[in-house]
Amino acid sequence: QVQLVESGGGLVQAGGSLRLSCAASGRTISSNAMGWFRQAPGKEREFVAAISWSGTIYYARSVKGRFTISRDNAKNTVYLQMNSLKPEDTAVYYCAADPYGWGSTLDDEYDYWGQGTQVTVSS
Repeated sequence: QVQLVESGGGLVQAGGSLRLSCAASGRTISSNAMGWFRQAPGKEREFVAAISWSGTIYYARSVKGRFTISRDNAKNTVYLQMNSLKPEDTAVYYCAADPYGWGSTLDDEYDYWGQGTQVTVSS
């Protein structure tokens, strides 16, 4: 079992930055693909970014060039650096772990999820 806890969310003005963290416990995530997803009110959960165990990275088109996913296996933590934030980035952001995959964009490929952290971007 892997437990994931997100942190770093908050309220920021458009154009600002936030850095989300996802701390894992229970076992190492170094061999897991890790993903970030988000869900805005009234919308379905959507893929944001993923990083494979080997470091291959994938981004949603809407965040490419603004967001950066990274991992620190020594700290058992994954990060999402979010720059140039827009009001449409407002959502609850979730971290997820896939022990067997490569960094899928599909949320049902992930076995473990955090509780989410709220990101609100004001205009």
